[in-house]
Amino acid sequence: MRLTLAAALLAATPAAAAPLPPALAARIDTAMQDTAAMRNWPGIAWGVVKRGQGLVHYGQAGLADATSRRPVTPTTRFRIASMTKAFTALTIEQLAAEGKLRLDDKVAAHVPELRGWGDQLTITDLVHHMAGFVTDDPWGDRQTPLPEPEFTALLQAGVPFTRAAGLTHEYSNLGYAILGRIITNVSGRPFEAEIAHRHFGPLGMAATTFNLAGVPAAKMATGWRWQDNGWTREPDMGPGAFGAMGGVITTVPDYARWIDHLLSAWPAAAPGTAEPPTRATIRRLTRGEGSPRRMNRPGDGLPTICSVAVVYGGGLRIGDDCDLGRVAFHGGGYPGYGSHMIIAPDRGWGVFVFTNHTYAGPSDLAWQAMLAIQQAGLMPADAIPASPALTAAAAFAGRVLASGRVDAEPALLAVNLLLDRDAAHRAAEIATVKAHAGRCPPAPAISASGALSGTLVWACANGRLSADLLLAPTQDVRVQGLDWRFEAQR
Repeated sequence: MRLTLAAALLAATPAAAAPLPPALAARIDTAMQDTAAMRNWPGIAWGVVKRGQGLVHYGQAGLADATSRRPVTPTTRFRIASMTKAFTALTIEQLAAEGKLRLDDKVAAHVPELRGWGDQLTITDLVHHMAGFVTDDPWGDRQTPLPEPEFTALLQAGVPFTRAAGLTHEYSNLGYAILGRIITNVSGRPFEAEIAHRHFGPLGMAATTFNLAGVPAAKMATGWRWQDNGWTREPDMGPGAFGAMGGVITTVPDYARWIDHLLSAWPAAAPGTAEPPTRATIRRLTRGEGSPRRMNRPGDGLPTICSVAVVYGGGLRIGDDCDLGRVAFHGGGYPGYGSHMIIAPDRGWGVFVFTNHTYAGPSDLAWQAMLAIQQAGLMPADAIPASPALTAAAAFAGRVLASGRVDAEPALLAVNLLLDRDAAHRAAEIATVKAHAGRCPPAPAISASGALSGTLVWACANGRLSADLLLAPTQDVRVQGLDWRFEAQR
């Protein structure tokens, strides 16, 4: 039965999915299962997504319900708590792209209950947790089922600030609940319906909902905490005004579609090349704001192997990892549930983990799985095509290497190049690297870092000769930087 269902799940992805190598899959599965057992989590489910292929691996273990001993299945539904926020943020970004609001609008223009006490707040402040509200994870989670009229009364009464708006990131569920009210007021329908219309429906996420009452009991992972050497049932919380910050209920195959949707926005089209505007809107979720905060990479031991500088984007934390490159990630802590997701957008992979244990915190498992994929050599960074300008400049660099002179074609030099280092000193530098390198091919390999920058590489007789190439922001091709280095063969 497991193999049949696995085939069905993988067949539902956009293209024929190539599964992970068996040894890698087993390594990930063992870590998930062993950790869940060690930490007394009733149940766990996980998925691995590759851009364009969707769900390439998944697994589950343990119990969806500790009383009935009902097991977790591949389609068991879990609450994902604050991983909801990315759905809310993308809806706000889409409304902005459609001209229905501006991100620098005052919140009070769309939620009049803030007038008089929150007049300074902008929508951007809320998206990036920069509003000056106090961190409210314990309190905010329990507000999920708050009726809309009571939320209106809360906003009319006013909310105290812990600091001035715009100073620093401070995580606020209240802020995302207000974003939900903005979506309701701007779109003309409840935020749950608008988010479902924009995301759940188009992506085929038929099992995903905000409405707990609509989920069959036999398909829901019930929430538990470990207390007094046993599992204690957490109370269920239905939908309400705070659902925009953490109310989504979903399954592994459904959430894999969402992850693949996010990844589909990369790589960005080359400058001057058209692409659907929806892709750029998705990429806006990775535009962070506020001062970076350093965090230890989840799963690393002590001393820290990799420290990640993080800013908050739109429902996603954005960082630069020393192995994975740029990453976007978020956790979901909730009474009865804990989850985590991470994507490497420039590499096209994502991992997510669901559990039904209070504030379980499976972030280390998700990051370790991503690192295992990267260490297996399956996660190269997206290659950037060499632009015509970069190709022309690379050919020029080849001629410079052959002649030993950088000033033979002055029309290709930016005004700064010979002012920064004159022709004689540049010629001496070229002569030195050529003497070390020996015979080199006429044309270099181009590794573009952008349309106007990259690294050129010659595989020479005695080793590797490289040049960092940087073009000026001019309409014609002008080289503003050309710096050489040589690495001897070992």
